[in-house]
Amino acid sequence: MLRMFIAGTIVLATAACSTTQRQAAADFKPPQGNYNIIVMRPDIAVSVLTLGGTLEQREDWTNTAREQVLGAIQKEQLARGGNSKIAITREDAGASPEMVLELERLHEAVGQSIQLHKYSPYAQLPTKKDKFDWTLGELAVQYGQASRYDYALFVFARDSFSSSGRQALQAVGLLGCVVGWCMLPGGGMQQGFASLVDLKTGNVVWFNYLVSTVGDIRTPEGAEDMVDRLLSSIHEDPKARKKKKA
Repeated sequence: MLRMFIAGTIVLATAACSTTQRQAAADFKPPQGNYNIIVMRPDIAVSVLTLGGTLEQREDWTNTAREQVLGAIQKEQLARGGNSKIAITREDAGASPEMVLELERLHEAVGQSIQLHKYSPYAQLPTKKDKFDWTLGELAVQYGQASRYDYALFVFARDSFSSSGRQALQAVGLLGCVVGWCMLPGGGMQQGFASLVDLKTGNVVWFNYLVSTVGDIRTPEGAEDMVDRLLSSIHEDPKARKKKKA
């Protein structure tokens, strides 16, 4: 009985959890026709979660994951309309590497602000509570003029995995639940967001956020699953979706 209880506790404590939630501008319409879109070099990092709970990025894991995510994005884009290009390097993005790097850093900052202020009930901004009006500003417009793309698609992802020491600590925590003292240390987690930016205005017109306790973007299957969950809704019309629900 004790073994069965421990096994059941482990199943409940490690239950898979994955969710996505998108945001879009009020007048957003999926790109249509003969448009040009650049998929920016994905911003990827994969880390190990140490015994003490700190994240240490692994360069080998990160490089492998970036290759897998790029491959998954290439497959995803082949199924879409428009003229798309995927930037493998910053030099491929159609402007100076310095401008592209600055734009990537700006997108990360804006994306994390959206993640904080639109997805956390405790950090809502009064001026943005009922609307979605985020922008990368003049820098994105300048980039669009230099590169001649209509849209830029950004993908940002972070994945982490528990070290052997962390896994041992989690096992001890699970055993503690058996005797009534339950304190479960957190494990690895996958988080990401994707943004579609209109390069004529600089505005973020579509955004999707993902958080998951399952998946491994270092593998083809894991990368494809994450990319599909992040990008599949980009061509859905929000108004048509609401009518369908009604």
